[in-house]
Amino acid sequence: MSGLHEECGVLGVFAPVPAEVAAMTYYGLFALQHRGQESCGIAVNDGGHFTAYKDVGLVNDVFTPAVMQSFGQGCMAVGHCRYGTTGSNDRVNAQPLVVNHTKGRMALAHNGNLVNSLELREALELEGGIFHTTTDSEVISYVITKERITASSVEDAVNRAMFRLKGAYSLVVMSSTKLIAARDEHGFRPLCYGKTAEGLYVVASESCALTAMGAELERDLLPGEIMVFENGGVRSLRDHCGKREPSLCVFEFIYFARPDSVIEGCSVHEARLRAGAFLALEHPVQADVVVGVPDSGIDAAIGFSRQSGIPYGVGLIKNRYIGRTFIAPGQEVRADRIRIKLNPIERTVAGKRVVLIDDSIVRGNTSGRIVHLLREAGAKEIHLRISAPPFLNPCYYGTDIDSRENLIASHLTTEEICKELGADSLGFLSVDNVTKLTDNRGGRGFCTACFSGDYPTEVPERLNKTQFEKEPVGRKRP
Repeated sequence: MSGLHEECGVLGVFAPVPAEVAAMTYYGLFALQHRGQESCGIAVNDGGHFTAYKDVGLVNDVFTPAVMQSFGQGCMAVGHCRYGTTGSNDRVNAQPLVVNHTKGRMALAHNGNLVNSLELREALELEGGIFHTTTDSEVISYVITKERITASSVEDAVNRAMFRLKGAYSLVVMSSTKLIAARDEHGFRPLCYGKTAEGLYVVASESCALTAMGAELERDLLPGEIMVFENGGVRSLRDHCGKREPSLCVFEFIYFARPDSVIEGCSVHEARLRAGAFLALEHPVQADVVVGVPDSGIDAAIGFSRQSGIPYGVGLIKNRYIGRTFIAPGQEVRADRIRIKLNPIERTVAGKRVVLIDDSIVRGNTSGRIVHLLREAGAKEIHLRISAPPFLNPCYYGTDIDSRENLIASHLTTEEICKELGADSLGFLSVDNVTKLTDNRGGRGFCTACFSGDYPTEVPERLNKTQFEKEPVGRKRP
């Protein structure tokens, strides 16, 4: 509830014989809806004939019965739900991107953010390239398509393109005959695959989508790995594996991923319980009840309660009929927006010393309003505990944190933030403990740059969400 936006969600289905791949993708997108609620799309391949549909909105709104019937059966499908970290929320920026080129057709779905997208796009435009969207995903599709002209296969084109792409990308690419999945060398964003009892292969950002599609999780793609699904089987290309230190975004475990997902063998639910337990050890407090901010703060609140012995209580109810795309009519009524989304339960908090658990603080506006709500409901004390360290730095790999300017922790001390939010005390999870949320990674292999400033790649000098919506590169107004 603290102002962060989700990643995108990507999906792919490969069937040995024609099947209801669009319907499977539809169910999978529902499971990944939490990763992106701006737009969504599906592209189906029926013997080389592509049928695609995408639009702004939630999965249930975009894919009406009439739209779903238009797909028919197919041997492959690609799906995407979007929250854009590069490019505006327009229909033209929705994915999958479908490209026609001299060697056939391609559909691409992308999760992540390139750090060299501006340089790549400038070079391509100077060569005569024409872009139709304002996303870095189109840059990726352009680089792959260009490599495909001389490459022996689509997987070879993806392999070559990966030498030029820098930053975060989990990709699903569909050609006329193959489905390709690829993950960047650092493994910033998750990507896994599974198989159904009928022999269909499924690729997805999270394992919760595999479950929704009736598939069993096989494993996660390795950082830098390319997987090729064709002729009813799968094979792996590892030319880019082992070249970089793994840097999975730790915020996948804190906030982005669904609690029932398993990422690289680690339960997201268990990781959040551990976050709460670490918080209780780092920032103990005398209190009567522990309350979690729905949804991602709840598991950490349970973990805090178990470790501290303070009872857990349901103190906030979330209105689940309001999507994250809800638009307040104007600045003057924006303060009331939190009241529409959250309601306190007075019996839980009235007259109590409350430990309030949330996943993060970005600007601080939402956290302050939640504290105010609990005060109005009669809470005697409010001790705010955050299951992430303070955000001090922008993220260049797909999380919507593009400037230190908007980060409250970059300007105020913990004590000052506590006073600003109206809480009685405030404690953040330490950077050391945030890397210990999973028990099989040994504190290694996570990207914590937004907390620590230790970036796994070179950071771009020029990068923002709307960088491609200004004047065309290399061109000035007369």
